[in-house]
Amino acid sequence: MATRTDAPTRREQILKEAARLFAERGFHGVGVDEIGAAVGISGPGLYRHFAGKDAMLAELLVGISEQLLTGAKRRLAEAEGVAGSGAGAEAVLDSLIEGHIDFALDDRPLITLHDRELDRLRDADRKMVRQLQRQYVELWVGVVREVYPAVAEPSARSAVHSVFGLLNSTPHLGRPGSLPGRTVTAELLHRMARGAFAAVGGE
Repeated sequence: MATRTDAPTRREQILKEAARLFAERGFHGVGVDEIGAAVGISGPGLYRHFAGKDAMLAELLVGISEQLLTGAKRRLAEAEGVAGSGAGAEAVLDSLIEGHIDFALDDRPLITLHDRELDRLRDADRKMVRQLQRQYVELWVGVVREVYPAVAEPSARSAVHSVFGLLNSTPHLGRPGSLPGRTVTAELLHRMARGAFAAVGGE
């Protein structure tokens, strides 16, 4: 979910191609040589950047969890000072949804990777991913309960997980060319997410 506009580093290029190939053919279906060829270097040359495929997978899955949490915290910080707590919470919720939609549309291979390959991580890396994800969920739960104060915490948490399931379904929406366009798809996902939260909130 990067917003940077400068050219990606070689390390970032390797990770992007590794994510694509792992998502397309599975972790064990891709060799180091293939990843190297995708970025124009020899397979052994990858070892100047990563210890191996396991290290790439860990950096991809831990990295995106860190990015999502960091981005959400930044959006909360940017919203501080908005006049009126109700209006502020609504704006924060919309901002969180927009950020997750950016991830869901722009990093679809990482969603597939998480679903298929999370159990391949070392215990420490898998625990780190889970810890980051829990923090991310709880941040959303707090915002949802600000917007809908009558919603109990367990219900808010269930709603957040349900919305994540909706937004993270993008790898199953068909080929990119078959979708109505990024802007239209993003707007549709946003309306559906807000509708789900409103349903829980009783609106």
